[in-house]
Amino acid sequence: MYLVIFDCDGTIVDSQRVIIACMEQAFTAAELPSPSREAILSVVGLSLEQAVAAIAPDLDLPRVQDVTAKYKSGFAPLRADPAYAEPLFAGAREALDALHAQDDVLLGIATGKSVRGVKHLLDEHGWHGRFVTIQTADTSPSKPHPDMVLKAMAETGVEKARTVLIGDTSYDMKMARAAGVGAIGVSWGYHPVEELHGSGAHHVLQHFHELAPLLNRHWERGPA
Repeated sequence: MYLVIFDCDGTIVDSQRVIIACMEQAFTAAELPSPSREAILSVVGLSLEQAVAAIAPDLDLPRVQDVTAKYKSGFAPLRADPAYAEPLFAGAREALDALHAQDDVLLGIATGKSVRGVKHLLDEHGWHGRFVTIQTADTSPSKPHPDMVLKAMAETGVEKARTVLIGDTSYDMKMARAAGVGAIGVSWGYHPVEELHGSGAHHVLQHFHELAPLLNRHWERGPA
């Protein structure tokens, strides 16, 4: 068997509108200067508390926790607003469908989202049962710690040589390399392509339709 683990935000789903709006709202509610779009997108993928601390490194822990709590309380109302829709990236559904149809491929998720956030994604797209292992920031250390990938491999019984992680950030690439698995970046996400290469990406996709043939080459197997 082979295991393909996907990051969510910036890889499968374009959630930048709601993330930026919610982070701005949380900082404003905490009476702090609103961070820039670039600063917010640079920390997507980290667990929420670490993301807030990275954006505002001068904040003490209680203030970081206050902003984090305000983000969490404000996220659901914003996500329900059509103005902050989270569309799938072009080709994401088709790529997932094609991989899911292969008998020797298992799909997983490793994300900085909460369990609740992943459940919303699965509900929204009818993907319950699609992913056999789901790792979130609720139960693992923040990326780039390899724990999420290691847990996914332990749950599925798939070895390192047959596992890849697909993500859009340097945190994803560093996590994959730390776990000893394939690191595949995507060019349409929230970190620059050169940053993905610099963080250890074995490959960087330009379009989702490149994924299946790339995986076959990476694993040195014939077309599915």
